[in-house]
Amino acid sequence: MELKVFAPGWGYEHLDQLAFLDKMRHAGYDGFDMWLPTDPIRRKELFDYLQHHQMPIVVQQHQAAGDTFKEFKTAFLNNLRNCAEAGPLRINSHTGRDYFTFEQNLELFDIAFEFTAKTGVEVVHETHRKRALYSPGVANEYFKARQDLQITADFSHWTCVTESMLDNFTAIVHEAIWRTAHIHSRVGFEEGPQVGHPGAPEWDYALQKFTGWWDRIAELHQQRNSKYLTITTEFGPQPYMPSIPFTNQPVAGQFEVNCFMKDLVRARYAPSIS
Repeated sequence: MELKVFAPGWGYEHLDQLAFLDKMRHAGYDGFDMWLPTDPIRRKELFDYLQHHQMPIVVQQHQAAGDTFKEFKTAFLNNLRNCAEAGPLRINSHTGRDYFTFEQNLELFDIAFEFTAKTGVEVVHETHRKRALYSPGVANEYFKARQDLQITADFSHWTCVTESMLDNFTAIVHEAIWRTAHIHSRVGFEEGPQVGHPGAPEWDYALQKFTGWWDRIAELHQQRNSKYLTITTEFGPQPYMPSIPFTNQPVAGQFEVNCFMKDLVRARYAPSIS
């Protein structure tokens, strides 16, 4: 099994695309976790870069929208097709809405299953606020309904939604860990989806909780002899990154925090992976 650590595209939209790609490659990332540019020139530039440097990509599907469920469903499938053009390692999907009915979100999961069956491109569904899997209790109902449902584990959303470190959801977290194909290694806490800096001593309790979950995911992938363990260091920019009042200065640098996480997960998991 091979560990691959991905750089997030989120938060770097202000950079020239090649400057962003070079910055992350030189920082030691193995690949990128991002949405595809709509401009055909920038799109080709990205594809050429990935091919030249032999770097993988996880493509984000987060843009699906519509005034009706029918419109959303059409946009969802079109976006999956668009994401597949990059030849991604997998598609990370922000699937559904928290206000859709159970049956509507289930229909979207089934569209993704059919898409994977036809194309061979794996779609995994992020545990994200506002989406179908926004909370552990709700997610568990979908887990019961679809045995093959795979997720991107971003438990920072669940700690925020439940205002807890998920101590009352042990069985559901265990099930989520079992279904995890990809990790977003952002550390959240009871009142928010992102701590200021995961290396700060005041956030050590949260870091230990999250790394404990990731440890179990890594162990399962090792036992299954998975080809890859894939992790994106997805600490975000302001306002995800807290600010100092009256100055609008972030309490820590997004790039530095993500590099801290990159080095942490690589030191933690690479030595044990064979």
